[in-house]
Amino acid sequence: MKILALDSSGLPASVAIIEDDNLIAEYTVNYKKTHSQTLLPMLDEVVGMTGTNLAEIDAIAVAKGPGSFTGLRIGSATVKGLGLALDKPVIGIPTVEGLAMNLWGAHALICPLMDARRNQVYTGIYRFRSGELQVVRKQDALALEEVVHALNLIGEEVIFLGDGVQVYKNLLEEKLQVPYTIAPAHMNKQRAAALAIRAMEYWNQGLYEDADSFEPEYLRLSQAERERRQKYSDAQKRIEIIPLQYEYCDAVAEIAEESLPEHWSVESIRDVLRHENNIYVVAREIENNRIVGFAGIMVIDGEAELLNIALRPEFRGCGTGGRLLTLVLEEAAKQGAHRILLEVRESNIAARQFYERYHFTELSRRKRYYSNPVEDAVIMEINNYYHWNLHIN
Repeated sequence: MKILALDSSGLPASVAIIEDDNLIAEYTVNYKKTHSQTLLPMLDEVVGMTGTNLAEIDAIAVAKGPGSFTGLRIGSATVKGLGLALDKPVIGIPTVEGLAMNLWGAHALICPLMDARRNQVYTGIYRFRSGELQVVRKQDALALEEVVHALNLIGEEVIFLGDGVQVYKNLLEEKLQVPYTIAPAHMNKQRAAALAIRAMEYWNQGLYEDADSFEPEYLRLSQAERERRQKYSDAQKRIEIIPLQYEYCDAVAEIAEESLPEHWSVESIRDVLRHENNIYVVAREIENNRIVGFAGIMVIDGEAELLNIALRPEFRGCGTGGRLLTLVLEEAAKQGAHRILLEVRESNIAARQFYERYHFTELSRRKRYYSNPVEDAVIMEINNYYHWNLHIN
């Protein structure tokens, strides 16, 4: 059994090849370079120095997270590319378990600490029994105070390792009530050889997957995702969805002119209010009564057509469009609609993906349907009332 292992989850970059019980090579660097600069050259060096034919590798192991978001993405992309090119399975090892394997056979509890910033660590609690790694507490992102509390409750000696130890060394000295030691430099950071040993155990248990389906495990949202969710949360607190009224028609016309190539006049928007088959709603900022978006749907004889949906640019991508769509679908359902249709420009990929998230599928196309510019229309539908009604409720 031959395993190629890569770890780029933290500051070190590490590559190793293990065959059965023999460590053929290991290359680890922990010095001021990004993994995009180091990981592939290290892999080439290890393969070249050992004369390894990658086609003879049985599986590729990788630290799947948690860890550096950039490092995990680089490691994931590397093993997915290798796995797909070589048709080899991927063994994703939890990063903290890989770290714990550095201390194989230790007599005490093992507690890796990876600095996760924002006053947290990526950590877990492990012990060895009869040569097997046992998970006392699985990996998680926690405040160090929670980790210390858990260790004090267990009441056993602990060995710490990982880049978070130095960051929180003073807090450990102050709060920890059990004996502890800190692993020395050659054992306290990520090493691909330790990861490969754990991967052997996973392999024997059938715990591997094809390269195409492998995904890293971040445990915590990236900064960009946290900011996006905060934006979403803030927007939802500021917005309410209410029926269109005459006093809002000017604002709706303004949004339509900004957003829709075939925008409507104020009079045509007022006209939709006179037809009982039309359902129009608007998104309104509660504090200043400003209209920021609208959606409309028409229901006739059990069938509905989504007429339009538009938002001011600053309110796109924060959930308001989904709320508008959901509400008009609910209202259409109340009026007996069992089928929903809509049309969208072929080039409007963002809108098509948006509707697909709400279970719309492509039905057909209308050639050269749109003008200014001339373009095909993609007809999308939901043709099962229970399917979409279950989704929106």
